Amino acid sequence: MREWHKRGTIFEQYYYNDIILLPNPKQVCMKSALFYTALAIATLTLLVCCNSSSDNKTQATSPDNSAAKTDTSAAASSGNEKAGVGKFQHVDLTHPLDEKMVAAGKGIYELKCSSCHKLTDEKLVGPGWKGVTDRRTPEWIMNFVTNTDEMLEKNQEAKNLYEVCLVKMPNQNLSDADARAVLEFQRNNDGKK
Repeated sequence: MREWHKRGTIFEQYYYNDIILLPNPKQVCMKSALFYTALAIATLTLLVCCNSSSDNKTQATSPDNSAAKTDTSAAASSGNEKAGVGKFQHVDLTHPLDEKMVAAGKGIYELKCSSCHKLTDEKLVGPGWKGVTDRRTPEWIMNFVTNTDEMLEKNQEAKNLYEVCLVKMPNQNLSDADARAVLEFQRNNDGKK
């Protein structure tokens, strides 16, 4: 005698003499609808929470404070555009080049920089380094390699580089001494004495 019956699994399935026929279409549609509805609600909740927290931060500052912040960031950004944004506003250069710093800078270049930058003017991932010390001030270079994120936000020359390269330079966690050694190596690469 043939018998139809249901067994409960994740999706209830119809069996005919212990042979699986098809999942119950009503169950499948209902579970899919519930899943996608829950996913949509979770996504909307996340978006609302993220946007409202940034709105609260904006509203929490008084108009006087926000105006002061804008003026300060504009002054830091455009006050000395050639030096960039960061703590380096004056860098003392050595004449002649410090060979120990050049060697240290070469080691840092080979370890952290060579995968994205060539020593020629050819672009790899980032721009080539040939002539960089002629195009940029020492302060700008030092600020960019130690303060990349803020430079990309506030410095127009850095923004222009980002538009050309389309890749944001990752923070290499260089110390001030490492950044100075890299600058000395760049000067050596550009034929400075």
